[in-house]
Amino acid sequence: MATVQPAVQGTRRFTQQIVYDLARSIRERDVITYEHSRRVAVYAYRIARQLGWSRRAGRDLALAGLVHDLGKTWVQNAILHKESALSSDERHAMQQHPRVGARFLQIYGAPSSLVEVVLHHHEAFNGSGYPDHLAGADIPRGSRVLTVADVCDALTSERPYKAAMERETMRQRIEAGCGVHFDPVVVAAFLELLESDPDSGAHSPPSHLGTPRLPRRVVVARGPSAPLLRRAAVALPSARSLAARENHVAAAVLKRGGSLRYDTA
Repeated sequence: MATVQPAVQGTRRFTQQIVYDLARSIRERDVITYEHSRRVAVYAYRIARQLGWSRRAGRDLALAGLVHDLGKTWVQNAILHKESALSSDERHAMQQHPRVGARFLQIYGAPSSLVEVVLHHHEAFNGSGYPDHLAGADIPRGSRVLTVADVCDALTSERPYKAAMERETMRQRIEAGCGVHFDPVVVAAFLELLESDPDSGAHSPPSHLGTPRLPRRVVVARGPSAPLLRRAAVALPSARSLAARENHVAAAVLKRGGSLRYDTA
């Protein structure tokens, strides 16, 4: 009988196993962050390919996208899902998540290239970002792509504390940040992608992306939101987009004090 050999540290298979395991831990801790990370992985892959990156480089960036917010699993829910503006102390706590996530990836043996991309995905092109105030070409190129993908999804997704932004408004916001928050080259590729595929990022990851088996349907809720979740489970397949189908329901359930999990079938 054949035995399954463990992945060797330093190989791509080993990195995939680390990322998939940590992505599942994110899902268990906070489904909103998990679903956001899935979509960012898809967006980042597509932007990278638009920039002319190889499929392999795009897939590697998608792995970073799946765990770019790993550090948020150590942020208190009261801060993570707060509906009002964060205090200065709360904002400081939130801004530690890139360092925390990068540190855990390092501990688990992820390659330094992936760790660096996660660490710097909140840097701004003009040096006003965090955690190290890097600017321009000093920011890892993968981080510059993730920044645009991250903001794109954050703006167009519903959260307990905000409504989803219309796609055209999001586009204008990204354009306004060109050369300030975002790398102009990445923004140009992103805008070209929107022009060529207006629904880019609104679908499931392509089979070649290399993402783990992903949840599709909400199946369980406890607390006062159970009736809402049962209705949502029926409505999910007909929703217009991945963000609308999953993020709206998760936000509504958690806001009302319920809890949920996803079916991976």
